Amino acid sequence: MRFAISIPQTVHGGKYDTGALQAHLARVEELGFDSAWTQEQVLGSAPRLSAIETMTYAAACTQRLRLGCAVFVTPLHNPVQLAKSLSSLDQLSGGRIEVGVGTGGRHRSFATFGVDPEGLVTRFTEGLRLMKDLWTEPRVSFSGRFYQADGATMEPKPLQKPHPPIWFGAAHPDALRRAVRLGDGFFGAGSSTTAQFADQVKVVRGALSDMGRDSTGFPIAKRVYIAVDDDAARAEARLSDALGQLYSHAGRNDLVSTAVWGPPADCVRGLREVAEAGAELIHLNPLFDDAEQMERLAAEVMPELSTTPATGQA
Repeated sequence: MRFAISIPQTVHGGKYDTGALQAHLARVEELGFDSAWTQEQVLGSAPRLSAIETMTYAAACTQRLRLGCAVFVTPLHNPVQLAKSLSSLDQLSGGRIEVGVGTGGRHRSFATFGVDPEGLVTRFTEGLRLMKDLWTEPRVSFSGRFYQADGATMEPKPLQKPHPPIWFGAAHPDALRRAVRLGDGFFGAGSSTTAQFADQVKVVRGALSDMGRDSTGFPIAKRVYIAVDDDAARAEARLSDALGQLYSHAGRNDLVSTAVWGPPADCVRGLREVAEAGAELIHLNPLFDDAEQMERLAAEVMPELSTTPATGQA
């Protein structure tokens, strides 16, 4: 079992505390977390830093920690510019970048970004293919519905070869099968329940078998919103409030049922269910008191799970 932790992105009181972030990241490495992850939220009332800039700052503050975003809503990005940014960041970090991608769903404000949601999946798959080509080919000629290139070059390439690992965020069976066809791993959303995640893992495992892919080379992860608190009712109330703010752009206010909270034993039980559903990497995502939550997770929760491997069965 591997554990990841979130990188705090919320700005409190109108000013982000970079000193606290430096201390937080140093402690993440000391505690032995596998990786640290951001989320992308461009629009929304929650005051959160953008993903790439936060990852870049984190890369300068760490030595071994892998750094990712789950996920970039890639249809809202120009794939050429995104490929350049991520290639540069992979070089600056010494090859420690993980890339999560997703379509974002049709609730996004596509018009605000100048993007027509018509043909969303085609735009997504074309953009991803163009990014991969720019990362791996000396010259790229590309003729798609949305993107074209004629002998384009991009240097430097990412340090990781052939490119940084690409994780798919997905929920619909078609998207899950697309993840197996085009991606390097599946990352279950924090906004999905453990039961929903278990069903998604079944689809992923089936697609891996159908496509003849080795499941050991296709990792499965799950983001889990979590709060360790001896007062379970207080933890639930605080999580509910934080999730309401985080997902206000999507009109979601019913997400506390997707989270894990309460005394350490309750958190261990909830995370063990996530592992048994198929998660090989669990991304622990506190939504408040980040430093305190991380310490309690490392001391009181993770040791109880480290010797309990995920079964890969739903």
